[in-house]
Amino acid sequence: MADIILFNKPYGVLCQFTDPEGRPNLADYIHQPNFYAAGRLDTDSEGLLVLTDQGKLQNHITSPKNKMAKIYLVQLEGMPSEPDLDKLRSGIELKDGATRPCQCQLVPEPNWLWPRTPPIRERKNLPTSWLSLTLTEGKNRQVRRMTAAVGYPTLRLIRTQIGEWSISGLANGEQARVSVDLDF
Repeated sequence: MADIILFNKPYGVLCQFTDPEGRPNLADYIHQPNFYAAGRLDTDSEGLLVLTDQGKLQNHITSPKNKMAKIYLVQLEGMPSEPDLDKLRSGIELKDGATRPCQCQLVPEPNWLWPRTPPIRERKNLPTSWLSLTLTEGKNRQVRRMTAAVGYPTLRLIRTQIGEWSISGLANGEQARVSVDLDF
């Protein structure tokens, strides 16, 4: 058994416990000693961050060989066509190599979504759309680079799930401590 912390990371919070510049970081929210993030989210991304005090579990979550699914809710500038979505599904060639095939589909804006502070920039003459994207890898800023490669910049990025864990029931900035079996 191991304990993990499921944290719904707000926009603008660094995925580290210290910052010499005094920016908001995990120490402002997580007060359990010896817990560390299993993976990262960019400062301008929101949603699920899993923290653990077990190095073996941290490695299991983050290792690309385990192909643990990560689900993202993505707000795009513009409305992608089915051929654009097929490009994402097939994998995109990025500067650091091709992405693995993924699952993606257009979804309606969720009614449970909290307002972002500050709000996203919107252009009155361009519609936005929402996409559910499931990845099994974690290249640096991968979702943003993938959507930009098919012509639709990411406006808002929220990780909703890692493996079996999700932000369901967690308000933005909230956390929950959960016990898990180490059966690997």
